[in-house]
Amino acid sequence: MINFAQAQYLFLILLIPFFFVLQAIMLHQKKKNISRFGDAELVRKLMPSYSRSKGWARVTLFSIGFFFFIIGLSRPQIGAKLKEHEAKGVEIMLALDVSNSMLAEDYSPNRLDRAKLAISRLVDKLRDDRIGLIVFAGTSFVQLPVTTDYVSAKMFLNSISNESIPVQGTAIGDAINTAIRSFSAQSEKSRAIIIITDGENHEDDPVEAAKHASEAGIKVFTIGVGSPEGKPIPVNGELMKDKNGEIVVSRLDEDVLKQVAEAGGGVYVRAGNSEFGLAPIVQSIKKMDEEKFSSVVFEEYDEQYMYFFAIALLFFIIEMLVGERKSKKQLFS
Repeated sequence: MINFAQAQYLFLILLIPFFFVLQAIMLHQKKKNISRFGDAELVRKLMPSYSRSKGWARVTLFSIGFFFFIIGLSRPQIGAKLKEHEAKGVEIMLALDVSNSMLAEDYSPNRLDRAKLAISRLVDKLRDDRIGLIVFAGTSFVQLPVTTDYVSAKMFLNSISNESIPVQGTAIGDAINTAIRSFSAQSEKSRAIIIITDGENHEDDPVEAAKHASEAGIKVFTIGVGSPEGKPIPVNGELMKDKNGEIVVSRLDEDVLKQVAEAGGGVYVRAGNSEFGLAPIVQSIKKMDEEKFSSVVFEEYDEQYMYFFAIALLFFIIEMLVGERKSKKQLFS
């Protein structure tokens, strides 16, 4: 498998056709300049050493060298070998509420961005545990299947916004059911779901879903984001209003989240501005029985750029040695 670590430089290859266009323009201009001195055939006889074909040869050699130079600049890498990686850990499905109420600003900058920052910091501390991401509002879907690829996890996390789910609402029960279906076949005991939401559930029965998860051997933890007194919801520069024109205030519903955590055999934690609450929950999860997970990965990449730079240098040297004059053999033949 070939991978380019700096693939953005590959677009520079598109410059190669312009080298030939520039050469054609220069030759045309040179021909016009020669015609000013008199008859072109006479001038050609007065300049027997000049070769137009060598000019094209130099452009071709330079273009080939430029091609290999750009390939080298893009840092081609080859996967050295496949290796089955085996580790012990737990599987954690993080279900993040992305409904409009998560835009309330009782956290800095808002509930959703504060939750994403906390998850990102959590990912930085993980080692052999598997993590998956689910986003939910009026419905839910898997943003990232369970994986130990923490780089991809953070990439998918950064792409999450309140527009990730087109259907508004807060279906916590649906998120739990989606998480239950998303665990890998390798995990049986070490499974946990962490729900991050303001708890304003209007769509389904999350307590019943949590009981179903507990019966399947999955613990459900909840983190409450927001404040009981609530905050208005800014959307597109304006505060959200209801049908009567009143400003909507989103409040944290701790009672629902406590019931969900209790039914799921986990605990409820209220997020703070400085300590979000993920760390103590993960510590509790880590006390669960760890299981062995195996996955096939590329163990390492071998850098190949130096070979392409060497080929490019060779063509650049040949191009400089060619020159634009005819050889002595061509002059006297």
